[in-house]
Amino acid sequence: MRYKKPELIKQLERALLEQKRLKYPNIPDECLAPITHTDKTANGLTKAIIAFIKLRGGQAERITSSGRVIQHRGRATYIPGTSTNGTADISATIKGRSVKIEVKIGADRQSPAQIAYQKAIEKAGGLYVIAKDFTTFCAWYRKMYN
Repeated sequence: MRYKKPELIKQLERALLEQKRLKYPNIPDECLAPITHTDKTANGLTKAIIAFIKLRGGQAERITSSGRVIQHRGRATYIPGTSTNGTADISATIKGRSVKIEVKIGADRQSPAQIAYQKAIEKAGGLYVIAKDFTTFCAWYRKMYN
């Protein structure tokens, strides 16, 4: 099935372009780089959610939990990541409240470590949401913050 960009993604792109126009008023519209987002992939959905939250005055950042490989004297060594096991993909503060957002596309499901992390966040009073697409995430956001 062919991907059809949701109307809310198009609205986000227009809002971000308008923000760019205000930031750079002396640059002609045709010279501004286009802003594109998607919710077809986990990476695209993550970027769209972060942009959406920042556009509304919140703070949001991607959390990278993987380790890294370093080369030393011709040998590759794996250095494990230092983040909490099961951490969410996005850490945000929205209207003074800690929000953790786990991005899941298609048949992707939470691991046991992610479920335990969700319970710990909620027990501490934070919000935890699983985002499967941009439209559903925006509906959750409006329900919580409007």
